[in-house]
Amino acid sequence: MTPFPEPLRIPEDAKERLTILFIAKNALWEGELHPEDGNHALYHREMRQTLEGLGLNLMVAQTHEVLFDPPKVDFVFPLLNRAGFFNSEMLLPLLCERARIPYLGASPILRGLSDDKHLAKRAVRDAGVPTAPWAIYRQGAPITADKCPQATRYVIKPNASSASWGVEDAHDWAGVKAAVQRTHADRHDAIVEPFIEGSDVEVPVITINGEPQILPMMIFRQADPAHLRTYYEKRDLVDRSQKYSLDPFTDPAIVARITELTHKAWEEYRPFDYGRFEFRVNEETGDVQFLELNLNCNLWSQKVFGRAAVLAGWTQEQLIETLVAEGLARHGLLAR
Repeated sequence: MTPFPEPLRIPEDAKERLTILFIAKNALWEGELHPEDGNHALYHREMRQTLEGLGLNLMVAQTHEVLFDPPKVDFVFPLLNRAGFFNSEMLLPLLCERARIPYLGASPILRGLSDDKHLAKRAVRDAGVPTAPWAIYRQGAPITADKCPQATRYVIKPNASSASWGVEDAHDWAGVKAAVQRTHADRHDAIVEPFIEGSDVEVPVITINGEPQILPMMIFRQADPAHLRTYYEKRDLVDRSQKYSLDPFTDPAIVARITELTHKAWEEYRPFDYGRFEFRVNEETGDVQFLELNLNCNLWSQKVFGRAAVLAGWTQEQLIETLVAEGLARHGLLAR
């Protein structure tokens, strides 16, 4: 196996010279599981503490408003992806562009492309990556059966959902239509696709010296391949210990196939600094289908990225420092 590249370091002079703004909904959280956001609050707290531990000149905020009248900062680390309104994931990078402040992660238009599951599927399909058939039902557009793919079971969710928020299943058109209407009532577009039995293989990608690199893959191996994972399970708000486990994924043939497909998929999004590509895998048949991708995804040490970094021989601190160092270098902030 080829050794994973060495982590990057932020030069000491850059730590002294640059002020970095970290924005996350629960950046100042000091409690345990958040009643609504669950383990996401623990993740944001850990990120703040990790950045502080790196010795950065750190400014911390929890809302977009900090950038309405932009402070004097050199770089922004944006993690406020779900802010409670439609397409909120694009606002922080847009505000950074407005203020001409460099930031970590993809541009607003690429964030929109990736977070819109319908558009992301079209992009990878055009790149030659297999994905299951789907239908998009935008708010205000007709909800008709003619474009809905044929299946015995469907998954319906907000088209820009994260952590499976709002996911439902249905077994006929009446159930699909009712679920779409509920999604629209929550002011979100809806995407509908056949339910695919199997487990999700997570592909964490980090950019090092301008080139995307795949960290070791992980699999959410499900005890029941027909189980539909929910937001509450992903946020640890209900017990899911008997339903699935997060394990290293090492099947050589399928890893090679997913690596090839991920290389094809990521070309649409460069430069993106980091992201997680997801594939549904049937380990019995070897079938691989693209599901979605998440740029500016979860970096918590207990989730995919943190666990994969350990498998690559990195610490959580090295992972985060590499991300920041790469972002600073890409924007020319390490050159003097």
